[in-house]
Amino acid sequence: MNLANKLTVFRIFCIPIFVVLMFVDFPFHYLSALIVFVVASITDFLDGKIARKNNWVTNFGKFMDPLADKLLVSAALISLIPQFNKYQWIYIVIVIVIISRELFISGFRTLAADQGIVLAAGWSGKVKTATQMVMLIVLIAYSDKELWFIRNDFFKYLGWVLIWASLSLTIISMVDYVKSNINVLKN
Repeated sequence: MNLANKLTVFRIFCIPIFVVLMFVDFPFHYLSALIVFVVASITDFLDGKIARKNNWVTNFGKFMDPLADKLLVSAALISLIPQFNKYQWIYIVIVIVIISRELFISGFRTLAADQGIVLAAGWSGKVKTATQMVMLIVLIAYSDKELWFIRNDFFKYLGWVLIWASLSLTIISMVDYVKSNINVLKN
């Protein structure tokens, strides 16, 4: 297993640690979760860069890297649900749409794999993932009451702007992904 694939596996192992830190109440537990999330997000950038630079692109990486992203993002989205109080139902609907897209694309990739085709993430999916990662960083940081300098209207509204941007990019990237790979459905 090459370094790029090890980073992908490491990202998957970060997920339960992140979730525990989100819910175990101690001072700066959100900050601790945020650090784990940021480290895991950085591995997403690094694994692809290392794989391409060293010509280590593998089918494992093409399949597991996006899956690791989906798991990390889904865990973070779900973990943040309690933070939304009176707007929780709006956030839950958005989370359902985002996770549904991820499950659909995973199913689509499985269908392609059955046809001997490995589908890599496209540009719109990468922009969507990057936007989601930034959104989640802002939302997790805003959740930490000890980070008083972030708990202001600017970060609150920035969080909502990023939520709506992520939702839009989720839908756009799904349409783009299916449109670019329509031959998978035709077979």
